[in-house]
Amino acid sequence: YRVGLGLGELRDKLLFPCLGSLKALRLMSKNKYKAVHAYQASHGGGAAWLVKIFFPKTKFILTLQEGKELNKQSSVIKFFRNFMIRKADVITAISVYLADFARSVNPKAKISVIPNGVDTEKFKPAGNHDKKTIITVSRLVPKNGIGDLVKAMKQGVQEVSGAKLIIAGDGPLSESLRSKVKELNLEENISFVGQVSQDDLPHFLSRFDIFVRPSLSEGLGVSFLESMASGVPIIGTRIGGIPDFLKDGETGLFCKPGDPEDIADKIIKLLKNDELRNKLADNGRRLVQEKYSWDLIASKFKDIYGYERI
Repeated sequence: YRVGLGLGELRDKLLFPCLGSLKALRLMSKNKYKAVHAYQASHGGGAAWLVKIFFPKTKFILTLQEGKELNKQSSVIKFFRNFMIRKADVITAISVYLADFARSVNPKAKISVIPNGVDTEKFKPAGNHDKKTIITVSRLVPKNGIGDLVKAMKQGVQEVSGAKLIIAGDGPLSESLRSKVKELNLEENISFVGQVSQDDLPHFLSRFDIFVRPSLSEGLGVSFLESMASGVPIIGTRIGGIPDFLKDGETGLFCKPGDPEDIADKIIKLLKNDELRNKLADNGRRLVQEKYSWDLIASKFKDIYGYERI
């Protein structure tokens, strides 16, 4: 059921707790729902909490998948997020990092780590790669560290002749990043391809040698998992939920956040070492198949919905 008045994304989002809860209450008056499940401790969480007021016996399930730096947000946002976490009966989190955060706020809740999944039948290795080509699929916002990646490419192309970076995605930093590429004389080495559709993404990802996102914050990072499933080795930071799947030297390489020189060193290391690159690709693909398949994720949610006969 879609909720909104057509007033624009921001206005509808601000009204969502009231509009969403009203829609839910109408539905609950007709059906005997035993649980209300909200994704993120924000607008959806607010709607679920309002429903809980009128139906106190209904279980409030909250899924945390926030990717921002939680401790650096405003005091108002922190207050409402913690309030919703404390009101939840059952909490799922897409990473250990977020589960630990939830536990620090509401130690009484039933808390489980259930990550986002990957369709490994769609995301799989392809036969041919674009040699010496790095891919990042990222919203162009400060938290994803794409500016640091652009700077790292200056050193990368000096060490590895013909190295290229493809930036897929869009966002408010698009123009400033393009200006930085021009300033560093990297126009021949860095290309912006804009948003890639979900239908095209599996084939698109599998073409490249390395996936890099030097995140400054990350709830989990499904683009990493999709790349791993596609047989593309990854480089990421030891931030948020990334350590759940990135084991340094086994399923990927860690780089330091905010450190273009270290990012460049890790890119150069992988581009020059076929054996290591193949090892990371094989291990990464295997890990996603074993721990991040949608069948496994679905079974975990089945257990959650069965909690106390929800």
